[in-house]
Amino acid sequence: MHTEAMTPSDLRTTDPERIRALAHPVRLELLDYLGTVQDATATQCAEQTGESVASCSFHLRMLAKYRFIERAESRGREKPWRVVPGGYDLRPEAGRPSSVTAVAEVAALHVLRETERVRAYLADLSSETYEWMNAGTITSGSFWATAEETARYSEDLRRLNERFAGRSDDPALRPEGARQVRTFAAVNPVPQDRP
Repeated sequence: MHTEAMTPSDLRTTDPERIRALAHPVRLELLDYLGTVQDATATQCAEQTGESVASCSFHLRMLAKYRFIERAESRGREKPWRVVPGGYDLRPEAGRPSSVTAVAEVAALHVLRETERVRAYLADLSSETYEWMNAGTITSGSFWATAEETARYSEDLRRLNERFAGRSDDPALRPEGARQVRTFAAVNPVPQDRP
């Protein structure tokens, strides 16, 4: 599972304990929020998520403990957090079944969050302009491929996001009329016991 909001990383995460640190809805929401802003304090995170400052502080410290976020430059008495540059790439490790379980837990939670996000967007679709309605898509496909071809396909999808790199951190890179856009793709083989 690779995070779309962040750039690809050479730091593959296979450690089950580190992966499980993400298996909490508040932590995923905080990581998502920090991935869309340059940095934020626990108070700002609380305002965004609806959680208490104490709860956000706890979860931010947990994310920092497992090196998903770090302290940003202080702003006076404020101590903001930011995403560790490079993002993260969660992968199960051969011979380590607990890493498979951990990745599955985080991926399932991520799928639920993205599904709810898409459902909320569709419920409010009538408030969008036709230009923006027709700019997005919900699509699916099916094809036959080897594991190597599927891995290349997955990497191609990740690289598509790179053309927009830097725009979250630097508003000057955003063209006029740009809005934050979400993407979610699931690439997986059909289990072998299915037709």
